[in-house]
This record gives sequence, C-alpha cells and structure tokens, in this order.
Amino acid sequence: MKKYSCSFCGGEISPGTGISYVRHDGVVLRFCSSKCRKNALNLGRKPRKLKWTEFYEKKG
Repeated sequence: MKKYSCSFCGGEISPGTGISYVRHDGVVLRFCSSKCRKNALNLGRKPRKLKWTEFYEKKG
C-alpha cells in the first residue's frame, strides 16, 4: 500500500484515510483532515505562514 503526504501540511496519510480533491485541470490534492482541506480551499491560506505545517518558513 502506498502512503501519501498531505498537500497542505505535509503530514503522512495512512491508506484508507484522508480526502482526495481533484481540480478541474486534473491535479489531485490529498488532505489528511478537513482542517487542511478548509484552510487550503475555502480560506485560501498559505502553508508557509502557519506554524503547525511542515512547510512553515522560519525567519531569521
């Protein structure tokens, strides 16, 4: 079984869990939770600006 990483936070998604979202251009976005899905799609937030993501960009 293949394990995927979350498109928003970078966390690991176990097989059989998570949410797959297919955009109109055919790109598949995989999310580990509804929290990640809502932040990415509904709220339009950038993962580099949120401390709880693995993509957080530390300044300094």
